[in-house]
Amino acid sequence: MLFFSSVARPFMVVAACLAALGRPNPLPVTEPQEGSIVTLVSRATPAAPHWVIYSDKWVSGENGPPAVSDIKGYNVFALSFWLISGPADQALEWTTLDSATRSSIHASYAAAGINLIVSAFGSTDAPTSTGADPTATANNLAAFVKQYGLDGADIDYEDFNAVNAQDGSAENWLTTFTQALRAQLPEGQYIITHAPVAPWFSPIYVSGAYLAVDQTVGSLIDWVLDPIVVITEGTSEYTTCTGLLNTSSSTWPSTALFQIAASGVPLNKLVIGKPATAGDANNGYMDPSTLAGCLGTAKAQGWDAGVMVWEYPDAAASWIATVRSVAFPE
Repeated sequence: MLFFSSVARPFMVVAACLAALGRPNPLPVTEPQEGSIVTLVSRATPAAPHWVIYSDKWVSGENGPPAVSDIKGYNVFALSFWLISGPADQALEWTTLDSATRSSIHASYAAAGINLIVSAFGSTDAPTSTGADPTATANNLAAFVKQYGLDGADIDYEDFNAVNAQDGSAENWLTTFTQALRAQLPEGQYIITHAPVAPWFSPIYVSGAYLAVDQTVGSLIDWVLDPIVVITEGTSEYTTCTGLLNTSSSTWPSTALFQIAASGVPLNKLVIGKPATAGDANNGYMDPSTLAGCLGTAKAQGWDAGVMVWEYPDAAASWIATVRSVAFPE
């Protein structure tokens, strides 16, 4: 995802260098600062569009995820984050609720058509660079999903050093990890999504970055939360309909929505990601009404994957109602 602030998770940062093909190396982009097993019944993978909201921020007086009325218009709520060391923030809070409370909340979400998932890693973990075993890590995450009665997992992999190395280590780690995670969380029973930063789909990466991941394990991923937001080189990337949908800058070529699809990533899996407010990001912000117009343009060109936002409570029911108003009104 491509939005960042000192208090928000990074969304779309990228580092790429390309000595091959005689192209000058772009400057690297760095991150902004910042019980018992529950058996789920078999169900089909949710169909697009996907309306996804993350929750990492502490909210005064809360006792678990918000009431479904507060997030009307969304169909996926992501508790952030599960870390290699264990759950943190909203993922941790979920574990502090007793099983009856968790079951009640989950039932109310299910009745409203909202899937409750956990997001892994974020800016805190760099699993490849720190030598985490991909299979063991996947098994641990899957065990958490099952133990705490969740509907799946989102993979917010932000190991920029590993991707920037362009030596295949990031791609290989993600491939093995995704295969192991899907083996534990079968398709049709659990959701698995990935949330790479948009520039990682650029062909300037000699090791392939997320284009390589999509080619090897894309069939195991339900959809991609594509933080199409701006990178640290400037504040104008992906902030107009043209830049968001059709033509990215020369800094990160071929990373607008339809350009990524033209590189082979299924269009119906590319969920557009944005920060809720300018305060939730250092860059990449679009006001909800402008974004709504862009969605109308995209839908007219055959796209219907949906939108992801960082984060609750800065975005809630009114934000998504505006964003959906032109092309996907409720």
